[in-house]
Amino acid sequence: MIPGERVTQAPSVDPVLAAVKRIREEVQKVVLGQDDVVELVLAAFLASGHVLIEGVPGLGKTMLVLALAETFGGTSARVQFTPDLMPADVTGHAIFDPDTARFHIRKGPIFTHFLLADEINRAPAKTQSALLEVMQERQVTIEGDTHALEAPFMVLATQNPIEQDGTYPLPEAQLDRFLFKIEIDYPGEGDEVAIVEMVTKARTGDQLRVDPVTTFLTVDKARALQQACARVRVDRQLVDYAVRLARATRRWPGLVAGAGPRGGISLVRGARALAMLSGRDYVTPDDVQAVAPAALRHRVVVAPELALDGMRADDVLDDLITKVEAPRS
Repeated sequence: MIPGERVTQAPSVDPVLAAVKRIREEVQKVVLGQDDVVELVLAAFLASGHVLIEGVPGLGKTMLVLALAETFGGTSARVQFTPDLMPADVTGHAIFDPDTARFHIRKGPIFTHFLLADEINRAPAKTQSALLEVMQERQVTIEGDTHALEAPFMVLATQNPIEQDGTYPLPEAQLDRFLFKIEIDYPGEGDEVAIVEMVTKARTGDQLRVDPVTTFLTVDKARALQQACARVRVDRQLVDYAVRLARATRRWPGLVAGAGPRGGISLVRGARALAMLSGRDYVTPDDVQAVAPAALRHRVVVAPELALDGMRADDVLDDLITKVEAPRS
């Protein structure tokens, strides 16, 4: 804390912590072997942010969305992005009713609390861009009329890092609207055994079921959690640290493009959420460092010569995080 700085009253995290802990426990009843992913998705939810998840199919991304929505009785929708998907298939469209001679709005799957945009990079740019207004403004414009989305609203988009045929790289403007980019990997052997047992025991087919998840929050209480997260105390020195990390990516050796102002904003928002998940009402430098890879990896571009040698964005960011001086208490 800066000497002489006035301290504002921070919210008590005790009741909030109990609710957050319960959400984590409920989700982990059906999402096994992905604790780090669950932690970051919960952090993004608390921070009212969107998430881009990169990983091969079958690692529990849909189950994670369904389980999170089930904890507070929220709604969820899944859209499989394909090359022929049109913007109206996501946002909705106006249809003419001959009986009344009037147009009516048929809302698309975007009108939900949690939208799973599966393999988002398989849709062309015009469909991808249909999400831009929604992700940033939390509203949809159909035939000139604006429709607000009910909070909480969260987009969890996925893309396959292996298959590149028939895909359209996400533009920087859309990537920048994701709070985090999370990389999901295969579970450990023990967790994979538990997953197979859970899915096959006394069940037919491979239906996704979230029966073990208990609904215990209301939509209003879920919104209150997000508001409490926004009030977690962040010292001015830590805001400065987040900005220095983001600015360092613009001139760091090995990076040809760095994070814009949203990089620093995402670091602060994500650090607040991690602090809340840790049971604190204040942010530490460790929170900023812990969230930095997820908040920055999709906002930087590795130099081509390093990429050819197998260097990843995380490798460069690890070096950056280590060398940019953190504030001392």
